[in-house]
Amino acid sequence: MISLVCVSNDEKVLRTCLLATLPSQDTQYEFINVDNRDGRFSSAAKALNHGGKNANGKYLMFVHQDITLLSDDVLREAERMMDSLPNAGVAGVAGKADDSGVMSNITHGDPPTPAGAKKIERPEKVQTVDECVVMVPRTVFDSLKFDEKTCDSWHLYAADYSLSALKRGLEVYVLPLNVHHYPAGRYPYTNSLTGMPEKYHKTLRRILRKHKKDFPRIHTSMGSWSTRWPLRLQLYAVRRRLRRARAKTERQLAETMR
Repeated sequence: MISLVCVSNDEKVLRTCLLATLPSQDTQYEFINVDNRDGRFSSAAKALNHGGKNANGKYLMFVHQDITLLSDDVLREAERMMDSLPNAGVAGVAGKADDSGVMSNITHGDPPTPAGAKKIERPEKVQTVDECVVMVPRTVFDSLKFDEKTCDSWHLYAADYSLSALKRGLEVYVLPLNVHHYPAGRYPYTNSLTGMPEKYHKTLRRILRKHKKDFPRIHTSMGSWSTRWPLRLQLYAVRRRLRRARAKTERQLAETMR
């Protein structure tokens, strides 16, 4: 059985997305809602650790409230794949192995568009998985919790968990599951360098420090980062690339309007 653990802060989103698609699943499951509308949990790591402790399933699926399951066999297929994977520590529906792009079969947005650059036909090994769906065997979670100190916000907790699992000799996978993600709007309090929240970069900096002895480069769904170079220099390079891309787009738009 799979235990779904979801941290929610918007009842309407939870009801119209995730909860609307669970009753049609053709296998047994357990649903644990960590209601955070009152803000009692200050980070995803704290909230998910709390929910995971109360789960009874063989596998724990930590899932966002704005995920929808697009077929009736998603949970059954997820469990079947997890049972077949050797030495599985973590699995997700989107992830990155190297600089070549995100592996994923999920769609996001409205209208739906592919969320990854590389579609897969079978489970694939990656370095880290994205936070929207994270599956962990119960036996792994019993000894490895989300790092509440390193990930004290709502970002990158799955990336950090993936790296910690790899350091324990476990494997990290992306599964070809049929799901859709309705991402939230623009982040508040963004960093002008990349458009990501300030807390995202603070968490990223901690993760780079934590894992630098084991990984010269860390690949996340939002970018690949060197553990050898200061993050501020890497963000500066990102800003330059974004500026060049924006200028190119503006030039092309101007040419089409002539």
